Order: sequence, then structure tokens, then C-alpha cells
Amino acid sequence: MKLVTFTENGSTRIGVVAGDEVIDLARAAPDLPREMVAFLAAGPAAIDAARRARGSALPLSSVRLRAPVLRPPKFLAIGLNYADHIAETGAKPPEVPIFFNKQSTCVVGPSDPFHMPRASNVLDYEAELAVVIGTRCRHVPADQAHRVIAGFTICNDVSVRDWQFRSPTMMMGKGFDTHGPLGPWIVTPDEIGDPHELAIRCYVNGEKRQDTNTKHMIFDCFQQIAHLTTAFTLEAGDVISTGTSSGVGIAMKPPRLLQIGDVVRIEIEKIGHIENAVVAEPETRSP
Repeated sequence: MKLVTFTENGSTRIGVVAGDEVIDLARAAPDLPREMVAFLAAGPAAIDAARRARGSALPLSSVRLRAPVLRPPKFLAIGLNYADHIAETGAKPPEVPIFFNKQSTCVVGPSDPFHMPRASNVLDYEAELAVVIGTRCRHVPADQAHRVIAGFTICNDVSVRDWQFRSPTMMMGKGFDTHGPLGPWIVTPDEIGDPHELAIRCYVNGEKRQDTNTKHMIFDCFQQIAHLTTAFTLEAGDVISTGTSSGVGIAMKPPRLLQIGDVVRIEIEKIGHIENAVVAEPETRSP
């Protein structure tokens, strides 16, 4: 099942993709929550009701797909989780998973633009598989972690490299507004099968930059969940971005960083693709 958040006629709600249509759950199953985090928190009964929903279908072409989780309660990402990416950066392989926070305000949808920030032009892409948590959980053993996953989506862990490298933590360079494209939907685990056998590719203006498979993760999805829940509770709607492979722009010689007007397309097997253009950060200020 593919779960989406979409906007149609000024109203944002959730649905299930069926072919080239989306079943509008607000009409087909009106007792269900209309927002993704609340829907996931409602548990297996809500998932089952969504599977059974019929009718009230809209053409996908008539709606705007949003990030499947508009504002994740937590947006976590792992660094240095593919050996080839570690090699291209010259870093040492980590002994334990290295996590950082991306801010929930960085989330944009699968076709929304993201900003070249006014503060920097050292902008880069990272194609990643993201896990969406479906169950509030703590102290989850790795061999049980599959039970707490609602599904999988695509993430571009957009990175402002100079801000990332100037601090002992990566938070500032990873959390700029718009620097977390997600989508196009959450694919439930029954459609994914083994999440560690998925091809991932990234293209910039049609040129392939990254080409890997999730089998090359150092710490797999389940180990990541076990590690995080040792320290704190994960909740329905939390997003975990699981790392990127070699081929990032900053590591090329010379570096090939993103420019305004570039289009980044990320494809993951069994999920689909997101495609986002780089635009100048608008001239906005706080009141």
C-alpha cells in the first residue's frame, strides 16, 4: 500500500494510491484521521481500514503530492553509513552509528523546490532511503525492529557543506529550511520485502551521480532503530534517513556542487522517485 498526503482544492488530507488514482480517505473512510501522523498513531486498525477503502478516487494528476509526513515529530539521519561514501570523504569507519537531527521545518514535498541559501552556495545532495516509524517504541531489539516500521519513503538529505563541516555536529548544515525533500509516498513493508535489497540512484540534470543498493549499509535499518531506541522513544511519524553512498558533489575532484536551476532526481526501487529543483532562497524576513 502507498500512503500519501495530498492537497486538492485547497484541502490537505491523506489517501491511498491505486494505479494512477488516489483514494481520498477523508471520503472513503471518514472515521479515519485526516493527517498522517495521527493516522499512523491509530495503529493496525487504521491501516486495515485504509486497505479496505474503496471509491472516492481522484486522478493523481489532479492533486499536489505533499511530503507524506508534513512535520515529522523527529527527523533523524545517519552519517557515514556506506563504505564507499566513507572512502570518498577520507573519514574513518564509525564504530557506532553517527546520528544527527534534521529540523522538521526542512521538509518539503516530492516535487517542491529547495533553496540555495543566502548564507552559502556550498550545496549538495544525498540520496537516501528513509524509514517511517509506525509505533511508539523504546528498547527495540534489532530482530524485532521490523514490527515498528510503518513503511519507507525517499529522502534527499540536502546538505550545506561549509556549515556542516565548521561545527563538531552536523545539525546546522543539515537542517536549513527546505533541505529535506520526502516522498512521493510511504510504501508499506509488505510491498517492499527486504529493505536491504533496494537499488538507489541519484541524477543531477539527468546525469547519474549516485548508484548503489541498500545492501551496502554498514548499520542496517533495524540496527539503526535498535540503537536509537536504546536512548529515547520513537513515535509514529518519526523519520529516519538511513545514509548515502559515494557520488556526492563535494567529494568529486573538482567538487561539483549544486547550482540554482539544477534538478535533482532520486529513484529507489519499489518506491518511485522524487524530483526537486534548486531555487534561490526568497528574500523573506521575520516580522
